[in-house]
Amino acid sequence: MKTLSTQALSLKALSLKTLVRLPRCLKRRFLFVLDGVTVAASLQLSTMLHVESLQPLGDARLWLTCALVAVTSLLVFQRMGLYRLVIRYMNHATVRVLLEAVTVSLLVLMAIGWLMPAPLSGPVIVVYGLVLLLGMGGGRFLLRELYLLSHRQWRRPVVIYGAGAAGSELVTALRHGSDYQPVAFVDDWRGLEGTEVEGLRVHRPAALEALVEEHRAAMVLLAIPSAPRCRRRDILHRLSALPVPVKTIPGMADVIDGRARISEVRDVALEDLLGREPVPPFADLLDADIRGKSVMVTGAGGSIGSELCRQIIAQHPARLLLVDNSEFALHAIEQELLQEPAVGKSGSELKPLLVSVQCLTALETIFATFEVNTVYHTAAYKHVPMVEYNLIEGIRNNVFGTLNLARVAMRHGVESFVMVSTDKAVRPTNAMGASKRLTELICQAFAHLGGPTRFCMVRFGNVLGSSGSVVPVFRRQIEQGGPVRVTHPEITRFFMTIPEAALLVIQAGSMARGGEVFVLDMGEPVRIRDLAVNMIRLSGFEVKDPEHPDGDIEIVHTGLRPGEKLFEELLIGDDVEETRHHRIMRCRERFWEWPRLKALLEELERALDATDYLAIRRLLETAPLDYRPADAVADLVWEERQLCLQVRHDGVESLDDDQAAVPLGALLEPMPRSVK
Repeated sequence: MKTLSTQALSLKALSLKTLVRLPRCLKRRFLFVLDGVTVAASLQLSTMLHVESLQPLGDARLWLTCALVAVTSLLVFQRMGLYRLVIRYMNHATVRVLLEAVTVSLLVLMAIGWLMPAPLSGPVIVVYGLVLLLGMGGGRFLLRELYLLSHRQWRRPVVIYGAGAAGSELVTALRHGSDYQPVAFVDDWRGLEGTEVEGLRVHRPAALEALVEEHRAAMVLLAIPSAPRCRRRDILHRLSALPVPVKTIPGMADVIDGRARISEVRDVALEDLLGREPVPPFADLLDADIRGKSVMVTGAGGSIGSELCRQIIAQHPARLLLVDNSEFALHAIEQELLQEPAVGKSGSELKPLLVSVQCLTALETIFATFEVNTVYHTAAYKHVPMVEYNLIEGIRNNVFGTLNLARVAMRHGVESFVMVSTDKAVRPTNAMGASKRLTELICQAFAHLGGPTRFCMVRFGNVLGSSGSVVPVFRRQIEQGGPVRVTHPEITRFFMTIPEAALLVIQAGSMARGGEVFVLDMGEPVRIRDLAVNMIRLSGFEVKDPEHPDGDIEIVHTGLRPGEKLFEELLIGDDVEETRHHRIMRCRERFWEWPRLKALLEELERALDATDYLAIRRLLETAPLDYRPADAVADLVWEERQLCLQVRHDGVESLDDDQAAVPLGALLEPMPRSVK
């Protein structure tokens, strides 16, 4: 029986879908005929109700009147555009048009009744108008419900959290779509509990789990785009215990600007889980080093660099120089910025320059050709394991690339030089952090020398959505069914959105006097395992662990990677002071003056040229970096050399005395230059 019932419902839905997919011209003709029958039937019914008899059915004059009223009304309806309205999108505006149409039909009836003596009276005309409005409106709403019914069987039921304006618009949008069927509202405002919005009952949050089970909901949609992030964080924390995924809708700003539709369902953003509220920027700080000036951004195609370019263009610089050594990344950001209205003949000039900061000659040429007022230096190798595996190139790019850029900027009278640093530069345990701390020392030493250029550094932690962010990695692992890989159960990191970080970098640079390290307030550190757990649960899965052996996705601890720390810090010393912006702190830190630092850098460069890995590490430990490497040298070339030397050494020991005539020292000579 159940199978037959299911088949019957499927056939019914299929026949409804067939009707819905008829050409629009046929649908209009159908409505035209339906309205004509409704007009005639309404007049006959109103007359019969008035005389309380079926006698009007045999009145030929009344039938003639019905025909004339129907034809005239239909012509007027068509002229009014009544048949251009799409029934599936009926709303209050449709009711207004129907009222106008019925009023016109009443006037037509009165005129025809005056021209042709017919048994019509005032009560008949009034009842006719009411019956006609009910017939035309009811018929259209019935057709609309049939349309919705034809799609309802194939949609997935969803519960909507938030019964406000956004929730109401979302219900309307989903009903016109083909993916989701809203079944209930949930809202934590007690004034809405028990009421109905868009025909759906509003429940309190405590009933959410029961609603999900009752309606077999496929997901919960969070429809509170204008709520503060701290409130969204608290709500998401409660929803993470549900056995279904939680999704969100776009913010109202994106919807208004046309960047998204209200019905677009998105994964929960990490910004919502962090609950970090954005802070409005100071307009004068954004303008100070940018408006009307020539600005250079190195690493313009990277995560931070590209966002800096977007924010800078909004402040209308005279010229924006995009510097990057990746052709693909440079092309991508150039094409994006060319779409901005601020770029063009009457706006900012855009100059994409395919250059590496390691090339001193190319930098000299650029600064000599284009007058540069402000430099935002973000170009660096930032992935900790990658720099550990490629020690020499990592240090050469990060340290000596910055040195080249800073020297050229000073020689050409650049006004402001802002170097983007990282929290990994504080008491580093890896080569990347040590190289970034060394670049800070370079900027501090140059600032101490004096001159027209204001050097400053801006230090902050991880940004969401960068190329090295764990969020997209976790999301991909969850989609694949796991496991989700976390390096250590206690590892923590600071997080900030890329747009907020870029805005704070610009504002910090404008407050620089020279030589400061600006530290951004990153909020509370986030435990990466907790982040993984929340992402798994909000995707509708349960974490598989000893307490839940039947869970869906397991979290695997893979161990810390080379040079990785359990936790990061932002401050080296205690000499910290507040600034105008409560999320930007200014601090003074110890450094070496240029003559002493220059000697170290020269020795470091010789070690790089000689590929002397042990000397490189020794020099990094000698500098005032507080560099304490947690692991042995992990450079891939170094490891391969050690393996080759060990194989040679073992081979010599296995030879007979007469075969071992070659001294061991000869075997341990430096590798051929082609290997280097």
